[in-house]
Amino acid sequence: MDKEILRNIIREGQEDIAAAEAELFNRPFEFEENGRYVMTGVRHAGKSYMLYQRALELIRDGHSLEEMLYINFDDERLYGVITSPELDDILQAYASMFPHKPILLLDEIQNIEGWEHFARRLANRKYRVLITGSNAKMLSKDMATVLGNRYLDEIVFPYSFQEYLGAKGIQPEENRRYGKNRDEIILAMKDYFDWGGFPELLLYNNKRKWLNQLYEKILLGDIVQRHKLKNEMAVRLTYKRLAETVKHPVAYNRIANLVKSTGVSTTPASVMDYVGFAKEAFLLFSLNNYASKFTEKETIKKHYFIDNGLLHIFLSDPETALLENICAIDLHTRYDEEQLWFWNRHVEVDFYLPDEKAGIQACYSTSKDLTTFSREIDALMALDKVHPLNKMVIVTYDEERILKTANGKEIEIVPLWKWLLR
Repeated sequence: MDKEILRNIIREGQEDIAAAEAELFNRPFEFEENGRYVMTGVRHAGKSYMLYQRALELIRDGHSLEEMLYINFDDERLYGVITSPELDDILQAYASMFPHKPILLLDEIQNIEGWEHFARRLANRKYRVLITGSNAKMLSKDMATVLGNRYLDEIVFPYSFQEYLGAKGIQPEENRRYGKNRDEIILAMKDYFDWGGFPELLLYNNKRKWLNQLYEKILLGDIVQRHKLKNEMAVRLTYKRLAETVKHPVAYNRIANLVKSTGVSTTPASVMDYVGFAKEAFLLFSLNNYASKFTEKETIKKHYFIDNGLLHIFLSDPETALLENICAIDLHTRYDEEQLWFWNRHVEVDFYLPDEKAGIQACYSTSKDLTTFSREIDALMALDKVHPLNKMVIVTYDEERILKTANGKEIEIVPLWKWLLR
């Protein structure tokens, strides 16, 4: 590897860190003082800015900019010219420039096969290291075995609504009464609901175009090329059908049949693979039915998109799907797989938190469609009979009130913006 190219990349990385201070929105994450991190998440979720955030914190604590060794492995100058054995050339190039022991900030390192062995070697040599990547396999048991508990794992999501408001300079009032800036919050909610929380998207007016380009990068780079898939059209149609059925439990053979109805050949096994690859790329996540048998838990799931903007580009009449998807995202960031479910036995509750004894429904409006509203209430009451609930909530787009049930319990109807800021 040409050391002069690496030296140029190192200099540019330090310049990027210095420039980030003027535009950086600090996300509410507290780094361990001596922690090494592997931070993963969907592309453009803000992982690079988390590296900048940590670098700037360290500089404020007395470290120098020269100590920062930032490398983005998405840099086209590194494509095909650096492999795992050559990663040590980065340290050699840095040593030819500065007399310090560097703090390494290694961005999108999953592009280098075998990176985990280099990361372990850095930890063994007591380097301070932060690593990012866009593939969930970086958190796999195999990787953890190689890294030997030397790194802390974190998933970086696109902005929460609270972070989105902060990035736009809107600070909800401390007492949560939302008096003076209520209108600002509701206006921001509309954009966040429609286009999601990718940090960079705040800079663009043509949000659909930016999201389409991001989706193509994830689809082609992180899924089709990475897994050497030959039937690209089947992959595309699988994700399109999943977007169109986002509110409903769906079996892999059902999606396969929908794809085959367009004349494109596929199988349920292939669809299962495509969903798995999308999860690895953090494009999708899934929920299981708490009431189903084991085999059904594995084959019939509800699938959601990691960001409302990525779902929106597929849909022409998106409101109800976007409402349920944004609720799923919020819960997915707060709870792990064993805490968050849906419940479906004759009737369906969108989200069930058994540890908290809570049932949550997503209903765009309780007044425009009384039949749907009654169904949401009946489902909560049915779940309450089987698994008594301490909390029942119906999240709407903009409606709010309390309902009393026949057995004396309350169902809270809450607007989405307020629920997201709970």
